[in-house]
Amino acid sequence: MARIIGVDLPNRKRAEVGLTYIYGIGRTRAQSILHRAGVDFNRKVGELSEDEISRIRQIIEEEGSVEGDLRKEISMNIKRLIEMGSYRGFRHRRGLPVRGQRTHTNARTRKGPRRGTVANKKKASAKK
Repeated sequence: MARIIGVDLPNRKRAEVGLTYIYGIGRTRAQSILHRAGVDFNRKVGELSEDEISRIRQIIEEEGSVEGDLRKEISMNIKRLIEMGSYRGFRHRRGLPVRGQRTHTNARTRKGPRRGTVANKKKASAKK
């Protein structure tokens, strides 16, 4: 099992797809890394030699932030928005959509499951 930047890549996946298991690397970036390393996209991760893995690792380290560094950078950006008191920071703090989506309907991913408050109030008032 190939290990790059603290992430175990699955042996049976193609190299292009296997690299996407690293946070911050998608299909396009994986293709460019493999092209620069001179590795065929269709080779399985388990078939890669140590030399090829080290070339891939070196290119990823040169390119910039991935995994922990990227996660830390993103969380620091969100904290900065919250501390500034910007509109986007306020939306992050409240757990609402940040990029202008409607919330009257939809937005269930950010808001979480529906709360049945109206039904509970009716039951409570009927008991009295």
